[in-house]
Amino acid sequence: MKLCYINTLKGLYDISGVEVGQHFYWKIGGFQVHAQVIITSWVVIAILLGSAIIAIRNPQTIPTDSQNFFEYVLEFIRDVSKTQIGEEYGPWVPFIGTLFLFIFVSNWSGALLPWKIIQLPHGELAAPTNDINTTVALALLTSVAYFYAGLSKKGLGYFGKYIQPTPILLPINILEDFTKPLSLSFRLFGNILADELVVLVLVSLVPSVVPIPVMLLGLFTSGIQALIFATLAAAYIGESMDGSSLTSFRNSLFLV
Repeated sequence: MKLCYINTLKGLYDISGVEVGQHFYWKIGGFQVHAQVIITSWVVIAILLGSAIIAIRNPQTIPTDSQNFFEYVLEFIRDVSKTQIGEEYGPWVPFIGTLFLFIFVSNWSGALLPWKIIQLPHGELAAPTNDINTTVALALLTSVAYFYAGLSKKGLGYFGKYIQPTPILLPINILEDFTKPLSLSFRLFGNILADELVVLVLVSLVPSVVPIPVMLLGLFTSGIQALIFATLAAAYIGESMDGSSLTSFRNSLFLV
């Protein structure tokens, strides 16, 4: 019996050490970090910073094509923020825009940039959003943002929402705040991982013809996933500020 118990514990310990794929780690101080995610995230950030420099450099009274494009992107982000948050959307445009653009460029980088040709000692490079650590971090930032939005506007009265419309719903309302970051992170991670795996399998089977339409579809769905994440983040912030839980609930059902 004792031997069986020891073997069971050993089996559980072995399972706890299983990882999905191989990872290339860096030692930073006393921490161990995924180097693949940091490298690809730096590339995405460099692309965004470079685009921002181009956008604000030498603006013209008569907009050029590139200036028109960046102004359109800004107006689009403003529209999403205003629709979900309401009239007090202004301070949240940079946050929602950063989420949308980082996720959008990260998703597209997985389909357009030849990460696989860069050899690492262990593992391989992929889109930053292909790693659960990235999507969880983005979801937790969203959670911090909507808690901050609610507390900054309503003070401690913000927590009164947990007993609305009846105190019986207190456990469910608390659980809802835990499921929001879970749903945000796993939805994004699952869709991007599945898209890259499908393309990888099709390329290995039919390397010349079939993957092209699948890759185009992947670009479309990658953009949609960025929009879904940013829209839900804005909806959660608007809900925490106005208490319009019904609107946020409808948006969540529509976008899931």
